[in-house]
Amino acid sequence: MLAFAAVDGSFLGMPLDAIFVGYVYAHPSQFLLYVLLGSAGSALGSIVIYVIGYTGGEVLLRKRLSPERFEKIHESFDRHEFWALMFPSMLPPPAPFKIVVLAAAGFEMNIWRFLLAIFAGRFVRFMIEALLTLWFGPQIVTLTGNLFKHHFWWIVAGVGALLVAWLVWRRAKQQKSIV
Repeated sequence: MLAFAAVDGSFLGMPLDAIFVGYVYAHPSQFLLYVLLGSAGSALGSIVIYVIGYTGGEVLLRKRLSPERFEKIHESFDRHEFWALMFPSMLPPPAPFKIVVLAAAGFEMNIWRFLLAIFAGRFVRFMIEALLTLWFGPQIVTLTGNLFKHHFWWIVAGVGALLVAWLVWRRAKQQKSIV
């Protein structure tokens, strides 16, 4: 699992989720080991993209983005770099994770925070996949993956709407307590 995840994390995409689910389903008592190995392998494999991005990523990003957009993304990433990398690492394919990794390296994110953010995000992702596999069988992971693949933007919009609703509720509650 470590080797598969490292290869997938570098530059060669693999059906990592299917491999992971197969391992968990075949050996349910070792699911935590597979979660740890998959998370570590993804973080270690991402070092390849980090090196590429660190050495030339900012130039590549500047070529692709307008100066205003580049600065806006750079400032946002500087304020929330850990979360800006961890959350995308939790998303299943087809989320454009390698581009985020390249941007993190191009913006010169600290290598240890970089590895920790990827490890933490992948740990959450693999843990959810493992628990779903143990409870419902491997078909539930396939179903969930297909939902994300075909309805990704609807899911993002739904999560965003829930977040906005929660923030409005929280602000209303705070204003009520002030009065």
